[in-house]
Amino acid sequence: MIPLFVDCAGRQVVIFGGGAVAARKAGHFANEAEVLMVSKSFTPEAKALPVQIQTLDTRTAKDEELDAIIENAFLVIGALSDKEENDRIGALARGHGVLFNNANGEAGDVIIPAMTLGAHYGIAMSTLGESPAVSRFIREDIEKRYPALDAMIALQNRLRGELKKRDTTPAGRRRVLWEVLHDKEVWSLLAKSPNLAWDRVAERYLA
Repeated sequence: MIPLFVDCAGRQVVIFGGGAVAARKAGHFANEAEVLMVSKSFTPEAKALPVQIQTLDTRTAKDEELDAIIENAFLVIGALSDKEENDRIGALARGHGVLFNNANGEAGDVIIPAMTLGAHYGIAMSTLGESPAVSRFIREDIEKRYPALDAMIALQNRLRGELKKRDTTPAGRRRVLWEVLHDKEVWSLLAKSPNLAWDRVAERYLA
């Protein structure tokens, strides 16, 4: 599998299920895509999400009913407790050429990774379904180790612009940017005040 970042704005994501797993999956997409949750019942957490809800018992629904829900989707997610129903939905999705992620059953063609997101970055981690705990561990470790990551990216972007104004060579810019990334004092100041961190960088690397 090849990792990709995909723009889901305006695209429909259909999630079959209304429990905790389905709600977690829906929350992953709720602010970016048009999400539809389909289930015979929904937890309070699922109902609280900014998504569309359709009440339907897939076990008694005909394939034609499910086809009508699936055919225009960008991504379908099987998050029901019934593995056979998830696999059935996956087969229907493949029949329409729709991407499918299976939370419980035969593997689909999409894996939803553990992610940490900032204003300036997105980091995704997956063990290809073998150990979700490891994915979560790495995500939480990154968040713990680099609480000022967003601020550092913004500072690096500003610094790169200043270096370009000074007609530095590409190799020279890379050297300075790399040195700043390894400057522990800059990281420490970023956690307190991005302005103080910038003053430190300007004094040491731009003077």
